[in-house]
Amino acid sequence: MSEVIAKQSTEGTGSKNMKDPALGWMIAFLFVVSFLGLFSVVPLRKIMIVDFKLIYPSGTATAHLINSFHTPQGAKLAKKQVRALGKFFSFSFLWGFFQWFFTAGDGCGFVNFPTFGLKAYEHKFYFDFSATYVGVGMICPYLINISLLVGGILSWGIMWPLIEDRKGHWYPDDLSPSSLHGLQGYKVFIGIAMILGDGLYNFVKVLGHTLFGLYHQLRDKEPDSVIPVSGRSSPANPSQSYDDQRRTQLFLKDKIPLHVAIIGYVGIAIISAVTLPHIFHQLKWYYIVVIYIVAPVLAFCNAYGCGLTDWSLASTYGKLAIFTIGAWAGASHGGVLAGLAACGVMMNIVSTASDLMQDFKTGYMTLASPRSMFVSQVIGTAMGCVIAPCVFWLFYKAFDDLGVLGSEYPAPYALIYRNMAILGVDGFSALPKNCLTLCYVFFIAAVVINGIRDAMGKDRAKFIPIPMAMAIPFYIGSYFAIDMCLGSLILFIWRKINKAKADAFGPAVASGLICGDGIWTLPSSILALAGVNPPICMKFLARKTNTKVDAFLGS
Repeated sequence: MSEVIAKQSTEGTGSKNMKDPALGWMIAFLFVVSFLGLFSVVPLRKIMIVDFKLIYPSGTATAHLINSFHTPQGAKLAKKQVRALGKFFSFSFLWGFFQWFFTAGDGCGFVNFPTFGLKAYEHKFYFDFSATYVGVGMICPYLINISLLVGGILSWGIMWPLIEDRKGHWYPDDLSPSSLHGLQGYKVFIGIAMILGDGLYNFVKVLGHTLFGLYHQLRDKEPDSVIPVSGRSSPANPSQSYDDQRRTQLFLKDKIPLHVAIIGYVGIAIISAVTLPHIFHQLKWYYIVVIYIVAPVLAFCNAYGCGLTDWSLASTYGKLAIFTIGAWAGASHGGVLAGLAACGVMMNIVSTASDLMQDFKTGYMTLASPRSMFVSQVIGTAMGCVIAPCVFWLFYKAFDDLGVLGSEYPAPYALIYRNMAILGVDGFSALPKNCLTLCYVFFIAAVVINGIRDAMGKDRAKFIPIPMAMAIPFYIGSYFAIDMCLGSLILFIWRKINKAKADAFGPAVASGLICGDGIWTLPSSILALAGVNPPICMKFLARKTNTKVDAFLGS
């Protein structure tokens, strides 16, 4: 979003001949939009964590790490779990460090290894040696990982090659690969349609359960232990283990009152609707009101999807805001900037919603107070509202060519999002041929698949892919799904060999892989800021291309 604010005076030139970014305005913007996501999903925490039992892999991994550090030293199993976590944490960190040496340019390193051949690599089918995704795959249920792989095969293996063959008929054949008028438009919008279909179906279902529970509460006049949503689950459910019963009891005991969430959301929304038009004059107050009416639904969708796959699709929902608000405003009323500002608002809301739910999952696993987790998230969000703009400002001051294509920090998403805003102003009629029809088809398909899953029952539903998970590879690719399926395969074989040991040490191993790779990003970022570049570029070329390169170097 800082990039958007800095671009207010650039007029799309891509040069540095512009005013200094208004640091105060950036901080003010974040303060009036970043807290809405926290209040939007608070009423749904019981559904997400207790009733749906969503995994939230990063939150679960963090909880296992915290629990390992606070387990009594006398427990032999706990010591072994900590040892296993530390061993794979070290391996993951060192593996990330080793890979860094071979990434001295674009398309270099193990992450670009064409595991299944160069043709498969072009269609995003390869193993990218990510310890993080292998660990996430070990935590996520098998059905999630299989759904991701099915979505990747359906999109990158079947649909996109078929649509690409229609180049020149369905869309012009001289477009850049990143143009939303071409194949990229199908990838973005079909994925969005499927995500919205799944998310809206589950939102309506949850809303029905909520209203049904509220009706019973008012009729019976029995106060629930928490917001009346999704059934009447009791903390003393005999089907739960003792640990789960204890976690659920504490999680529901220290509740966050519903009126606090409602008053907080409405109050901040009013302040935001009054303030934002003074920061972005093109963003009218009624645009903001519409965004805040729709935002809780999208925040639920993002938090739900993140709970399944560990992927926050905030940028996807931001794209939706770009197109809708940009088209509504129109070119003559600053639709491009209005769409970009709306994108920043929407992304802040849905991303903080999923982050809060991740923290609630960590709190649930570690027996922490949900109220304390919420307050901590508010404090952290407030700190981010100041730190993030300051970091951008430092980059802006330190690098004269920041945001210029071909520079060390080209900020490519600034250009991509601006082009999407321009497309949004032109209207959906500018989308490639049959794109909107396919969006309708996949939206309906997501609703139908979910209906079939609910109608079949839990035992048979575990063999039917989840649309939300299937949609994620449509835009991103299948490489991470392959990593996660490898994690599932490792855990599956391990359970076949020794189920007790796999159940005891699997979460610790997965947490070590995730945390080690994640911690490596800190020193790698410091090296990049210090101007320390990797010494080697490892690339993989086709035989004919390699022959041409050798001939060129020999001449």
